[in-house]
Amino acid sequence: MASPIHQFVVTPIAPSAQMEINGIDISFTNSSFSMMIAAFICVLLLTLASRRGDMIPGRWQMFGEVLYEFVSKMVQENIGKDGRQYFPFIFTIFIFILTGNLLGLFPHAFTYTSHLIVTGVLSLMVFFMVIAFGLYNHGLKFFSLFLPPNVPWWLVGFIIPIEIISFFVRPITHSVRLCANMMAGHLILKVVVSFSVAAASMGVAWAALGIFPVLINVGLLMFELLVACIQAYVFAILSCVYLKDSVDLHH
Repeated sequence: MASPIHQFVVTPIAPSAQMEINGIDISFTNSSFSMMIAAFICVLLLTLASRRGDMIPGRWQMFGEVLYEFVSKMVQENIGKDGRQYFPFIFTIFIFILTGNLLGLFPHAFTYTSHLIVTGVLSLMVFFMVIAFGLYNHGLKFFSLFLPPNVPWWLVGFIIPIEIISFFVRPITHSVRLCANMMAGHLILKVVVSFSVAAASMGVAWAALGIFPVLINVGLLMFELLVACIQAYVFAILSCVYLKDSVDLHH
């Protein structure tokens, strides 16, 4: 049995495909390949869902409309009516993360959302969008975000540093939450599966006992399916909460 950590190792698709420029590895990896598959699936499904505009929607159109309304409602409830400008961004992030999470549940698939570099970049995109649109919409008044209203003067020296730290820590907590949950779930699945494989290699009697880890793993797989959906939702809804600062400074 391979190490449970092996499933998270980023490797070139083929040894002959490894490429370097000035010592920098620019190889096409299993992570890149998984992202391409996820992007293709997203485009394919949404194209099928939107190619017809029937009054009575079919299965694909209904799937697209439900997904659209779900994300639209999320944006409206957490950002407000002025948050419609962020809908395409939130929708794209949600679909990309959800597809990556679900793809990782298939055997031999690579879960790119279990890597901090991926979730970190997505979090930084949200972080810099908050700053850019905050300054665009409010100018230098955006920095009043670090001083909530009605704070007693004698607390100002404590509140401002706390608010600044909590603001700049957002990308870390935002990204680590997703990758840690996906990595932990896949590690548990791999470890439980290894019990079944080990039992099967020890004879018929032990192989019969190996059915119990298999049943446990089926339950864990169902739970991980739920986690995959919840984590995509959590990442998207936190993105909405953070982006609200660029619309409404003191909410």
